[in-house]
Amino acid sequence: MSQVTSLEKEAKRQAALNDLHILDTPPEERFDRITRLAQQLFGVETAAISLIDQDRQWFKSKIGTDLTEGKRSDAFCDFTIRRPEIFDVPDATKDEQFASNPLVLGDPNIRFYAGYPLTTPSGDRIGALCIFDPKPRSITSEEKEILMDLALWVQKEMMIDAELDRAAEVQRGLLPKHRAVLRGYEVAGGCASARAVGGDFYDWYNVDEGEAFTLVDVMGKGMAAAIIAATVRAVLRAGSKSGDLVRAVEVAAITLDSDLNSVGSFATLFHARLNTNSGEVRYVDAGHGLAFVLCDDGTTTRLRSENPPLGAGIDTVWQEQSFTMEPGDTLVAISDGVLDLFEGTIDSLNVVENAVRNATSAHAVVDGLLKLAGDNAPDDVTILVVHRMKTTATFEI
Repeated sequence: MSQVTSLEKEAKRQAALNDLHILDTPPEERFDRITRLAQQLFGVETAAISLIDQDRQWFKSKIGTDLTEGKRSDAFCDFTIRRPEIFDVPDATKDEQFASNPLVLGDPNIRFYAGYPLTTPSGDRIGALCIFDPKPRSITSEEKEILMDLALWVQKEMMIDAELDRAAEVQRGLLPKHRAVLRGYEVAGGCASARAVGGDFYDWYNVDEGEAFTLVDVMGKGMAAAIIAATVRAVLRAGSKSGDLVRAVEVAAITLDSDLNSVGSFATLFHARLNTNSGEVRYVDAGHGLAFVLCDDGTTTRLRSENPPLGAGIDTVWQEQSFTMEPGDTLVAISDGVLDLFEGTIDSLNVVENAVRNATSAHAVVDGLLKLAGDNAPDDVTILVVHRMKTTATFEI
């Protein structure tokens, strides 16, 4: 029974490590800063952030050694994770557990070792912040406290990543979950955040006359922008039943005014409702100004913004505008992060327009721009494309 319990605990510990999505990731300055500091403070040859994987020890950060990983069975840090406090070895050559260890007999010739376990919120110890040196020495109680503080710093950095990963998963869940079926239309959308979470989002959902579409761009990036974006989405969806676009945006502005002012931010939005039978599109543009219609006759109509963004004041009188999509027309709304993929100016809209006209489908437009954004977009990138077909075929999005 004890063996089964031990296996279960190890499986839980391994799962907690895997959930961090940190194994085999590139070096990061925020972790390297800690190991450099540890090396300097303790005057040791090597400091490292060590993670204990299933059968190996892997270094997320290290200074003073060329090792990147090693056998778990040889790792001093494997002993560290077995206890909640600092584990130290003053002279490994005089310790029966380590005297014949390959890391003692050969490179890096460990004599002194000290490590503090890295623990997840679930209580699982997944690695250690460790220091070691080829010369024997002892560690004082004051030094133990310093090592513990540095290890807690490492833990905090790791947990921030884990929290952002969970937040990103939640944010992805706010994007449209279902493929819409619109007779005579093709629709596609995509969003790539510059960080784990961002302030852009797009949305679509059924309304009485057809479909509602929204694209929002909250100034800034990260968690605060994501929270505001989620609030805008919820308020606009709640107001969709009335069909009153102006009232929906007004409520969103009032709801978010204090939050936006407190963080010194604002949100631009393009919120529209499409009558799929007539092709009429009613919309409110709140300071966005990055929506346009590519007409089948080769002309382009840029949809002007008649109102300031949310957060610019709750006394704004919101205005509804409209146009009609004819067969062959394409409505495109983008965030300003798309412009940053090119020259970053409003003239970049010409490049986006050409990309849309040369694409074979709405999906191809979105896929192409997201591919261009890749993993290095300077800002959140969001695209929404609605194309009215020249036939009345049904297309899934």
